[in-house]
Amino acid sequence: MMTALGSKNKLKRFKENETFTNVFQPSRKEVLNKSLGKEGQWAHFFGNNNPIVLELGCGKGEYTVGLAKRYPNKNFIGIDIKGARFWRGAKTALEETLPNVAFIRTQIELVEHLFFTQEVAEIWITFPDPQIKYKRTKHRLTNPVFLDRYKQILSPSGCVHLKTDSEYMHGYTLGLLQGMGLPIAYANHDVYKNEGSPEEVLGIQTFYENQYLAVGKPITYLRFSFS
Repeated sequence: MMTALGSKNKLKRFKENETFTNVFQPSRKEVLNKSLGKEGQWAHFFGNNNPIVLELGCGKGEYTVGLAKRYPNKNFIGIDIKGARFWRGAKTALEETLPNVAFIRTQIELVEHLFFTQEVAEIWITFPDPQIKYKRTKHRLTNPVFLDRYKQILSPSGCVHLKTDSEYMHGYTLGLLQGMGLPIAYANHDVYKNEGSPEEVLGIQTFYENQYLAVGKPITYLRFSFS
């Protein structure tokens, strides 16, 4: 149960998000009408036509901010329905004057309405809820319906990254991709025990990842594309 202090802090963060220039909080109707993802919107916001990279279910925004620091010539957008969580990432980006960072508070299921066809260069899915129960399959962020959404907005050379502590999520996604005949660029069941793991996979750690590593839980990683 949330304490009175926790509830107060949450409301404070919601209010502060409203003042942040790097936070968008559209209504569901606005998203469906593409009023946010209209043509040229993101180039205008960022002031350039650099590649767009998404972090879906971004939580506190550790990957959004971490990648933005590493790749100043790319634009990064974190998407999550829980604004009180990504408040931390949005605030950090403003404090550290990172012009290539933005956050959107909305449901991930609406992602194809936020961007035009082939507008996105990369998608990161970091530590999503694996939704293990069969009845929750429709909420799994790598099920066929979600994959189709990603395919719509990804450029032909674009890719999807999945980093998770869930062997189930890793195995489910890997099997699905193989069954669909999609190219898998990289797959590893324990990235911290593999010398060939990409730097951005090892060098950026989320709040939850640190907790998993503290108890010796393996972290898995997949990178795949649609062509």
